[in-house]
Amino acid sequence: MLFNSRAFLICFLPLALAIYAIASRRENWRLPVLLGLSIAFYSYWDWNLAPLLVLSILINWIAARIYGRTRNRHVVTAAIIANLAVLGTFKYLDFLIANASAMLGEQPGALVFATTLALPLGISFFTFHHIMYLTDLRDGKAPLYDPVRYGLYIGFFPQVLSGPLVRWHEFMHQLDSNPFAPGWERRAVTGALLIVLGLLQKVFLGDRLATVVEPAFAAAAVHPVAAGLAWQGILAFTFQIFFDFSGYSDIAIGLGLLFGVRLPENFAAPYRATSLRAFWRRWHMTLSRFLRDYLYVRFGGNRHGLDRQVAAVLVTMALGGLWHGAAWTFVAWGLLHGFGLAAGVLWRARELPMPPLVGWMLTFVFVMLTWVFFRAATFEAAWRMFDGLFLQTEWGPEFRWHTIALAAVIAFGAPPTAAIVERLGMNRWVAAAAGVTLAVLLMEIGGDQTAEFIYFKF
Repeated sequence: MLFNSRAFLICFLPLALAIYAIASRRENWRLPVLLGLSIAFYSYWDWNLAPLLVLSILINWIAARIYGRTRNRHVVTAAIIANLAVLGTFKYLDFLIANASAMLGEQPGALVFATTLALPLGISFFTFHHIMYLTDLRDGKAPLYDPVRYGLYIGFFPQVLSGPLVRWHEFMHQLDSNPFAPGWERRAVTGALLIVLGLLQKVFLGDRLATVVEPAFAAAAVHPVAAGLAWQGILAFTFQIFFDFSGYSDIAIGLGLLFGVRLPENFAAPYRATSLRAFWRRWHMTLSRFLRDYLYVRFGGNRHGLDRQVAAVLVTMALGGLWHGAAWTFVAWGLLHGFGLAAGVLWRARELPMPPLVGWMLTFVFVMLTWVFFRAATFEAAWRMFDGLFLQTEWGPEFRWHTIALAAVIAFGAPPTAAIVERLGMNRWVAAAAGVTLAVLLMEIGGDQTAEFIYFKF
């Protein structure tokens, strides 16, 4: 049940809001009902996945309670290792087996313990939530919570599948407030506007750009591509992933507001960044903070000299790339960003100047070109795309520039969605326009043809 599907928008969401509103009349019912709705939403994909989520919540909550009684740091360490082991089994075991087979000269999957495991939806995101909380608990920053509140922190349905990654201190205190107390209308309208704007980005920009992206990368998977096809493919993907994930984040934040929870901002006009460091402070902001605080800082950060800082950046970004997918292309993408960030560290250490316009151009071109490794299924496909971009002289088919140009204007010129909503304010004309837009979107959204969000696969 995708956020951009009729099943969710017409059936689940109104029904869930009605049930939650009724449950909110009894304070002791409100949070258990919201947790039940979240588990029901997660179970819609596959009932077999629900036990994994429930067990994950219970086991980690029990580990936290044991630590609360014993103050034995090894309990939390063991729980974190167990979380990473589960994630590694589902997400990376086949990848490791395939690489081990290749090193041994065997065919992929020839090892007797080879397996094919379906990746449970959202496992990366709820595993990271466990790790953030348990790490802060071990460091004396986080308190203990009852199982329902902890379950909601992990499984709150607007963010369980693809984030945003939420710190416990950003989330837990909001559960104490009744979302339907006086004044709830303003928050609900803001949430609804964010959902509509997020759907607009996904349906009319992200999904339409996908029709340009797919032929280019599909061709690169099997043969060289012409220059025009390569350029329109990478330009289209650069803006597709922007609007696909920006749209998802806006919808998730809007849904959270409808249920009384303000999730953290995840996008802030990243393609206007004038440095790679600024880009990562604007793109997938919650993941960037996780990588900084729970990897980069713990690898030494900037506290042990320039060499250690550069090494910490490279390792952090390589792991960040691997988190996006079990493929060497993702590792290469992460490492390239690591080298780019490290170059920025060295540049700033020497206090060299960088004109903003030059910084913006270098940053955008670097980000665009490295998206090739992110999108290509193999290194061979990536090399064919680069060959088309820089070595091919034949231009190829007609360049489909209209949607790409519109996307570029919006990505470069429009303010973040939260700022747009704030400027729109609340009046009957805005409400009417949002209602008409949602009606058009519901007609545009197909049933079985609804396109998944890119980050659902991570």
